Amino acid sequence: QVQLVESGGGLVQPGGSLRLSCAASGRTLSSYAMGWFRQAPGKEREFVAVITWSSGNTYYVNSVKGRFTISRDNVKNTVYLQMNSLKPEDTAVYYCAGRSGGIATSRYEYPYWGQGTQVTVSS
Repeated sequence: QVQLVESGGGLVQPGGSLRLSCAASGRTLSSYAMGWFRQAPGKEREFVAVITWSSGNTYYVNSVKGRFTISRDNVKNTVYLQMNSLKPEDTAVYYCAGRSGGIATSRYEYPYWGQGTQVTVSS
């Protein structure tokens, strides 16, 4: 079993930055991939970014490439999502998710989820 706790959300103006954190606990994560998803009101939960714990390979949805960076700290067992140049359309609840295995972009391939953290981009 894996427990995930997100933090770092908030209100930010367009063009601003936020860093989300996801603290993981419960078991060894060396064979895991950790993803970030988001869900805006009335929309489906969508993939944002993923990183493999052991090798650090990453993959992003096109809409955030060049603006968002996913990373992990193996000592702290924490995954981060650095979000720069934020836009109003980035407004959503952001979820951290984990799976045993490699990179995946479908939410259905992730059995472990955090509770979510709200990100609001507005002037």
